[in-house]
Amino acid sequence: MKLNISCPLTGCQKAISIDDDKKLSIFYGRRMGQEVDGDALGDEFKGYVFKITGGNDKDGFSMKQGVLVQGRVRLLMKEGHSCYRPRRRGERKRKSVRGCIVGPDLSVIALAIVKTGEQEIAGLTDAKQPKRLGPKRATRIRKLFALTKDDDVRRFVIRRKIEKEGKPVRYKAPKIQRLVTDARLRRKRIHKEHKKSRWERTRKAQADYHKVLEDFHRKKRAEAREELQHKKELAHKLHEKKDAKAGQSATLPTPTQQKKTAAPAAPADKKGAQAPTKTSAATKVQQTVTQAAKTVTQAAKNVAQKVVPAQTKPAQGGKPAKK
Repeated sequence: MKLNISCPLTGCQKAISIDDDKKLSIFYGRRMGQEVDGDALGDEFKGYVFKITGGNDKDGFSMKQGVLVQGRVRLLMKEGHSCYRPRRRGERKRKSVRGCIVGPDLSVIALAIVKTGEQEIAGLTDAKQPKRLGPKRATRIRKLFALTKDDDVRRFVIRRKIEKEGKPVRYKAPKIQRLVTDARLRRKRIHKEHKKSRWERTRKAQADYHKVLEDFHRKKRAEAREELQHKKELAHKLHEKKDAKAGQSATLPTPTQQKKTAAPAAPADKKGAQAPTKTSAATKVQQTVTQAAKTVTQAAKNVAQKVVPAQTKPAQGGKPAKK
């Protein structure tokens, strides 16, 4: 079995092969994240304390933290799980992983030095590997080099030297994040001015809109008031006409009253005769016809009286008529 030991202080890493199961037995049954004393591994590791960070079994399946099994299992994994990288959005996949408990079926155990011992380990603690990548954020660069806000962070960024055969030497540096420069301040100022102008323009447009809307409502209210006043005037005139008609009908006399209030007879003259009244031609003709009819009727009556016989038979059971 191999022990892949890393030293965070120096940045170095070293792999050691150990075939003695007695020495490896100190790791059996331990979980990822637990610390183990290295005294049993040999005198050179006396005083060292190691932390189990992972490992792989003999088939190459890596250990997964949280799986409390000493063997291999198949788990349904999705985005965010360790030991799995999704190729599509929302993808899930069932994969085989090794449990987090160390056992003899492992081929490699990853260890990290937590505490150094008495002796130096060759190639691990006696040398110092330069840091390949430095901080990328401006505030962390200032913290690493103890810079102030007035210092230029771009001069202190860590660069990598790249050498290739047949090509000139070049240096590569990361893009500094959250870096505030004069150009950035100018862009922010311009953006702020544009934002303020948009706000003022919007506020003015809103005020104009409310003004037009208020004028429209005022005009509508005035028209409504005029229409209501016109309706009231029409209704008032209609009531006046109705009242006038009712008063006129109350003053006119009824037919009975007309007979009673007819024109009186013409006053009599000194001799007692009534004064002649003015009559129309039709009335005169009607009076003449009536007078003629009366005359004819009277003459007929007189003739009938002369024709009646002197003696008439007495009625049955009655007295004889006188001679």
